[in-house]
Amino acid sequence: MQNIVILAGTIRQAPETRTTRSGTDVTRFKLVTSRPLYSEGRVVRDETGYRVEDAEWHRVVAFNGLGRTIQQYCESGTKVLVRGRIHYTKWQDAEGQDRYGCEIVAETVDFLSRALQSEADDKDEGRFIDEDDIPS
Repeated sequence: MQNIVILAGTIRQAPETRTTRSGTDVTRFKLVTSRPLYSEGRVVRDETGYRVEDAEWHRVVAFNGLGRTIQQYCESGTKVLVRGRIHYTKWQDAEGQDRYGCEIVAETVDFLSRALQSEADDKDEGRFIDEDDIPS
């Protein structure tokens, strides 16, 4: 059996990267996915006729190079496709109560909306092709 997750959604919190004591970069971000809300087998619409969306929030973690790429090129509002696996954690809080968590461990992330321009790309801004240079 395999543990495979594929989510297409929007990053809704700027990715944050931390480095562990052993030198592993860990990048975390929150991803929101949505689907139409249904009631009695029909799509629910608001008073203006737009369909009502049911949103779900996912905690996503990426490591090392993938995480650094996400940190560099993504921000809140970036649309991405995440492929990975579900990872469950269990710990005890200060009162000794068991707590549980769930996150998506990203293995690949495809950018679905335009990535942020890096400073290196800024110098190319304003370049154009003259219409005379386009073959007919």
